Parts: sequence; structure tokens; C-alpha cells
Amino acid sequence: MNDEERKIIISKVSEYRQNESGEFHRVPVSPVNRWITIAILIPVVALMAVLGVFFFAAFLALLAVAVVVVGIRFWWLRRKFENAMQQPEDINRQAEASQTVIIEDAQIIEETEVHRTEQKKH
Repeated sequence: MNDEERKIIISKVSEYRQNESGEFHRVPVSPVNRWITIAILIPVVALMAVLGVFFFAAFLALLAVAVVVVGIRFWWLRRKFENAMQQPEDINRQAEASQTVIIEDAQIIEETEVHRTEQKKH
């Protein structure tokens, strides 16, 4: 390739050209090309916006479902824990009620008072 062909290829790729004085100026784009580009970009941007809203809504729905599932799980565990905490009291009451023995003819044989003056050493 000679230098003239390279200049043509580079000038087509670059949208800025350098004039004789060394300043860069923008290559003019035809109005038809600009309108075609805008006409293509409008539906693409609209489609991307719709897809973005759709995926955001789907993400929010999944997040809401996950929050509800975790909330139900915590509620279930709390309820199970509270039931477990109440059961031993009920079991102890039932055990005490079934083990209650009534002694009718008891007599006190001797009453004594014990005074402890010494403390136990640990």
C-alpha cells in the first residue's frame, strides 16, 4: 500500500481531519446519515429501556418472594421455639400433678431447731 491509500483509509475511519495549518476539524456528516442513525437508535434505546424495566421488575418480584420465604421461615422457627419453651412447664405441671401423694395420717414426731454458727468453707 502506498501512502495515498493509507490516508484515504485513515481519513474514513477518523471523524476528525487535519487541515494544512495543523488544526483538526470535524468531518461533515450528511444529514441523511445522521437521520438514519437516529432512526435506528430510537427503537434500540426504547427496546433496551423496556427490557431494563422488565428485568428490574422480575428482580424485584424474586426479591419479594425471597423476603416472604425467609420471613415465613423465621416465623416458623420462632413459633417452634416458643412452643418448645412452653412445653417443659406443662410437662412439669402434669408430672407434679400425677406424682402428688396425699398423706392423711401424718404425725409430727419431734421438732428441733438447728442453729448453725459455723460457715462451710469451699
